Amino acid sequence: MLHEPANRDTAPDSAAGYKSRLGLILFFVYAAMYAGFVVINLTTPAMMEITVLWGINLAVVYGLALILAAFGLALAYDSLCRKREEGR
Repeated sequence: MLHEPANRDTAPDSAAGYKSRLGLILFFVYAAMYAGFVVINLTTPAMMEITVLWGINLAVVYGLALILAAFGLALAYDSLCRKREEGR
């Protein structure tokens, strides 16, 4: 088994700068959402016990929303990067 790079294409990635900026922007968007979760837990933890949706409390709803947001941001990142690489 050879231990060499799987991708032998050595051409520079023309979208690397775009990908880096986009990744940082999406990271800070997610970090702000997560910071909101942490702030609520630190300042008013009783708020997390409030039932908000179908008998589920805010802690669970917010936690699931964070998971779905991470997945959604990952899909957005992938889609936007593919469009940039394809030149659209």
